[in-house]
Amino acid sequence: MAKGTGLNYRHLYYFWVVAKEGSVTRAAERLDVAVQTISAQLTMLEQSLGKALLAPQGRRLVLTEAGRVALGIADQIFLLGGQLVDALADSEIEHTVRLTVGISDSLPKLISARLLEAALSLPEKVKLVCYEDKFESLLGDLSVHKLDVVLTDRPVPHGTTLRVFSHLLGESEISLFGVSELAQKFRASFPASLTGAPILLPTRNNAVRARIDQWFEANEVRPDIVGEFDDNALLNTFGRSGLGLFPAPSALAKDVLEQFSGVPVGEMTRVKEQFYAISNERKIKHPAIDAILTAIDRGFFSKEI
Repeated sequence: MAKGTGLNYRHLYYFWVVAKEGSVTRAAERLDVAVQTISAQLTMLEQSLGKALLAPQGRRLVLTEAGRVALGIADQIFLLGGQLVDALADSEIEHTVRLTVGISDSLPKLISARLLEAALSLPEKVKLVCYEDKFESLLGDLSVHKLDVVLTDRPVPHGTTLRVFSHLLGESEISLFGVSELAQKFRASFPASLTGAPILLPTRNNAVRARIDQWFEANEVRPDIVGEFDDNALLNTFGRSGLGLFPAPSALAKDVLEQFSGVPVGEMTRVKEQFYAISNERKIKHPAIDAILTAIDRGFFSKEI
């Protein structure tokens, strides 16, 4: 395509119908326009693209290789167009706030759930769409506006070329939890009691792991690390089974007890996990994200232990 030339979507639509029907005549009947009109606009489309898209084969027109590529993309374009019409036809759309969230796989599930509960507190109907993925992949989706916000445990790295902005939501002290039997066994003389104690930890992909390792070193304890997990929910599940002690935000002590039978063993002093919202805006304007910020201002991360 010549530089600066825009694609004419009416021409593309006529090509799409011709390709589906297999002839200009049948396409003209379907579209209720003259055969000459379609032929002329197909010629203009091919000229603008610099490629032949259709070639005669007997009484039919068949796709060239360039035509097959163009048809595949046109299928996607007009499928999305149909979805757009259906979406806007929803009678409730004017009264619905849509929030598309990317959740970093290293973020504790209890934290993300609590944050999103705040987003659902708006008086308007909120449609929540959540995706979980690696931090880097989510930033890429955010930068092309596939997501409204990313919830994660780390800020955007320095030197990134992406135009996205980190907003610190808050932080929580980290405590070790365990099922009742383990908690009773290792609570006495904490943290010295942790030498040899079975511990479940997040992998080093998790931002808080380095702080935990430094805390062990500073307190001169050598626990038995019996498991490392990329998925925080899986770590908590194994903790509930009694396989070992496990770290979790102190602010979620009640949730940890209710969902994972986790009883506090002791706080890892000065080890804190931070939580961020990353957006395309320096100043967040989305009402559902603003509701999350308001909840945090009211003491979301206050300590429960």
